Amino acid sequence: MSKNSHSKVIWFTGLSGSGKTTLATVVLKKLTRYGFKVKKIDGDSFRKKTNKKNKFSKKNIIQNNNLIINYINRKKYNYDFLIVSVISPLRTTRLKAKRKFKKNYYEIYTKCSLKTLVKRDTKGLYKKAKKGILKNLIGFNSKIVYERSHYKKIIVNTKALSKINCVNKILKKII
Repeated sequence: MSKNSHSKVIWFTGLSGSGKTTLATVVLKKLTRYGFKVKKIDGDSFRKKTNKKNKFSKKNIIQNNNLIINYINRKKYNYDFLIVSVISPLRTTRLKAKRKFKKNYYEIYTKCSLKTLVKRDTKGLYKKAKKGILKNLIGFNSKIVYERSHYKKIIVNTKALSKINCVNKILKKII
C-alpha cells in the first residue's frame, strides 16, 4: 500500500525532444530509491496500447489525454507518485488534470528552444518533418499549437540546466 491515500501526479509536458521522458525516468528512479511506490505513464506507449497511433487531431489528443487522466484516477490509491510524460499540447486537458487531482497535481513544463529541439532530434521527427514526411509535428509543422498553462507550474529549461539540476529542481517541489 502507498504511503499516501492519494498519489501525487507529476505531469511532464512539452514539445517532442524537450526532455520529458528523460527527466521522468530519472525522477522515477530517484523516487523509487527513496522508497516510494511509483508508476510512469509514457504518452507514446499509452497511445500504442490504445491504438491511437499517428492520430494527432485535436479530438484525438483530447481523447488520449482524457484516457490518461482516467487511468491515473483509477490507479491513484496504489502509488505514491504517478508520473506522466506526454506532450499534452492543449491547455484544456492539463487544466482538467489539475482540477481532478487538485493539490496533488504538479505540472512540469520542459522548455527549450526550437533550435535545440531540432538539434537534439532524439527520434528523428524533426528531420522527417523538414522533409515533409511527417506533416503533424506539434510545435513545428502542425496546425496544433502548444498552449502554455496560465497557472503555477514547474518550469525546467532543459538547454540551460543539466539533467541532474532539472531533476533536483523537480524533486524539491514535489517531495
